[in-house]
Amino acid sequence: MMPHLAVQSKPQDICVVRLSAIGDTCHALAVVRRLQDNWPDARITWIIGKTEASLMSEISDIEFIVFDKSKGRHAYDEVRVELKGRNFDVALCMHASMRVNLLCRAIPTAVRLGFDRARARDFQWLFTNYRIPAAENEHALEAMMSFATTIGAKSTPLRWDLPLSSQATGYAARFEDCRRPVVVISPCSSQRSRNFRNWSVDNYAVIVRHLQQEHGCTVVLTGGRSNLETEYGDKLCRAADREIIDLIGKSSLQELAAVIKTADLVICPDSGPAHVATAVGTPVIGLYATSNPARTGPYLSRDLTVSRYDEAVRQYLGKDSSALRWGTRVRHPDAMDLITIDDVRGKIDGFLGKK
Repeated sequence: MMPHLAVQSKPQDICVVRLSAIGDTCHALAVVRRLQDNWPDARITWIIGKTEASLMSEISDIEFIVFDKSKGRHAYDEVRVELKGRNFDVALCMHASMRVNLLCRAIPTAVRLGFDRARARDFQWLFTNYRIPAAENEHALEAMMSFATTIGAKSTPLRWDLPLSSQATGYAARFEDCRRPVVVISPCSSQRSRNFRNWSVDNYAVIVRHLQQEHGCTVVLTGGRSNLETEYGDKLCRAADREIIDLIGKSSLQELAAVIKTADLVICPDSGPAHVATAVGTPVIGLYATSNPARTGPYLSRDLTVSRYDEAVRQYLGKDSSALRWGTRVRHPDAMDLITIDDVRGKIDGFLGKK
């Protein structure tokens, strides 16, 4: 049994640990904003990954310590130097991986709060001394928000308040005078082994033509600099045979957020841009078949989500989703093909028809 969590009623020095990924750090930002709403005088220090820090670079009321994993063990040394002489009231260890578990042990505090046993991956429970309450079927954002609740934070309206640089807003300003609606399509998820979250180029091409012919949209493609994404964008532009603004590989994370904020709608699979859009207030049509949108979907746009997850589970895992561990992924290359063009067109027409 875990000991009773004893954090002073008004914690003054809070350490937050969430290194990656983009979507999860957007969730973590909402948690930090709730901490600030409850304890506006508290000093909050966030240990964050290098890439993710670039998205948060304009936030001035949070102290960031960047963990650059490319430096190997020297990254731990750098964090220890930054933390020398500190004594936190609590460390919120909102990231369960062996790399981060080791990092959490280096934080000077008597209270290291981690996930409950079922969600504490890579033996996180050995590196923390308190846990958030166990819960079933929670969205990832709600699970992270439990860290704030467990240390006494009261519920407040969700907010992200992700500031953007003048350079980033200037970069996106070109789209303010474009033909409306402006729709951002971010077609690719991260390159992970057996991820299989991307819808087909040909299907997206049909959607581009529908957006332009039926709704008069300006279509903008966004994505990272990987070969997969740039090649995907090239193929999509050729297949659609329409005028598309292709920004794949050409934008920083701050610029991406600014473009998304300017847009009227985002269409993407389970990926970071879905949660960036949530953070800046842009609706998202999320395309989900290999992951469960009830757990990882865009939190404020779940009514717009296209989900074939339950069907994918039945077809490729031979079970009902209710019989699986919450968050189980369907790692099959054909699962996203269960999402039909009509599924997506229906969500588009339902949304843009209201504008």
